[in-house]
Amino acid sequence: MFMPKEHRIAIYTALFKDGVMTALKDERPVMHRELKTIPNLHVIKTLNSLVSKNYAKESFVWRIYYWTLTNEGISYLRNCLYLRSEIVPSTLIHQRPHVRNIATSPATGPISRATDEDREAYRRLRADHGDKRGYAGAGTGEMQFRGGFGRGKRAE
Repeated sequence: MFMPKEHRIAIYTALFKDGVMTALKDERPVMHRELKTIPNLHVIKTLNSLVSKNYAKESFVWRIYYWTLTNEGISYLRNCLYLRSEIVPSTLIHQRPHVRNIATSPATGPISRATDEDREAYRRLRADHGDKRGYAGAGTGEMQFRGGFGRGKRAE
């Protein structure tokens, strides 16, 4: 299929930047969602070519194609786009775990977290007020017959 070289380079660049690409299964002359100036058909055919060379993997779910680069595909696109070996797709960049600070509320100030001492103090407080650990709540007592409508015998 004839396709301008600029389209192929733009598709390769977008694929290498993210490491993944999606496209609707729509071969009519509509433009791709992310690459606004490139037809969807060009994206599908270019990435099918990479799949046939084992440079990408394809999956298809609910009329949407999903492509991911393989390791061979990363090196191939790095050579095609003349990129340094330090540059990698964003799917291979490991994010540091996000450390969350203690949240603050404008009305109450810093929100504190429960500690083991807090839990023990709560348990002692409950024990002081007669809280029974083995108590299972209502319905654990002895069974009693209660007469009335829907319960067997009429109330007298």
